[in-house]
Amino acid sequence: MTGLAESTIAEWIADLVDRPVVSGWVLVDDAMISGFADVTRDWNFLHVDAPAAQAAGMERTIAHGFLTLSLMSPMRMAAGLKPCPGMRMAMNYGLDKVRFLAPVHAGDRVRGCFTTVGIVESQPGRYRETVEVVVEIEGQERPALVATWLALYVT
Repeated sequence: MTGLAESTIAEWIADLVDRPVVSGWVLVDDAMISGFADVTRDWNFLHVDAPAAQAAGMERTIAHGFLTLSLMSPMRMAAGLKPCPGMRMAMNYGLDKVRFLAPVHAGDRVRGCFTTVGIVESQPGRYRETVEVVVEIEGQERPALVATWLALYVT
């Protein structure tokens, strides 16, 4: 381990691994959905046209799956996962096994549940974290999505 006491990193890992943290609730409203549609240029009627979405069998318009996925980042920060000690840089390393399980309707609230399942030193001073994520929809048993999220920390 470079530049940091092994015990500091080991304590950080012990504090994170297998200890779930949960964000607060985030409202996904029509304005958020429309803004995301404009940024991504994805104006599919299921997202922006309530009568057409209802005619297709939806209660209301639904959020884009990628919008729900993108909310993981602010929810993760709000959940309070502890940063790597001595971190100079953090990078999103990617996602594995992303599954969209239930639609998020306009007006729903979602929250992120994050469980770090492992942290390994992939190179000296570089730590790869694996986090299991469940994005819940308030009042529903089935989550909006599940994913395995990878981050890379450089000390």
